[in-house]
Amino acid sequence: MTIDAHLTVIDRWRLRDFPAAPGRSALVESGPGFHIAGLRVSQEFWDADAAEVAEAAEEFEAELTALVQALSLRWGKPEVMDLAVHLARSARGLPVRPPLDTLCGYVPRMHGWRVQGRWIGVGVGQGAPELPLQLLVAVGEGAVV
Repeated sequence: MTIDAHLTVIDRWRLRDFPAAPGRSALVESGPGFHIAGLRVSQEFWDADAAEVAEAAEEFEAELTALVQALSLRWGKPEVMDLAVHLARSARGLPVRPPLDTLCGYVPRMHGWRVQGRWIGVGVGQGAPELPLQLLVAVGEGAVV
């Protein structure tokens, strides 16, 4: 997918109404006040060697960098949101509100903007070394952190 295609997807999710109840499909999770959508997902890495994983991670990070640059031209410099604090809360059994409860499990940080009353974040993550890498966008209402 190209950066232009990613921007189109981001605009579609940014403007879409939030559902009243949580729901999930192949690459999308939505609920009251949020959407999380996969922009690109790699293959799984169950039998991959370290070089293959490193190469894929570099590709995803380069794509994220290009996407952040394109979004920065639209909305200005992003805020970098460290999601580790939410992961730590979750690990201690403390509540973490959606969608941060999902995001913190596989995205260590996101680049985010506030646009027309909503926040938009993009990031790359991987739930575990053998799972796919994901470039995703999250859209939400309210405070990000």
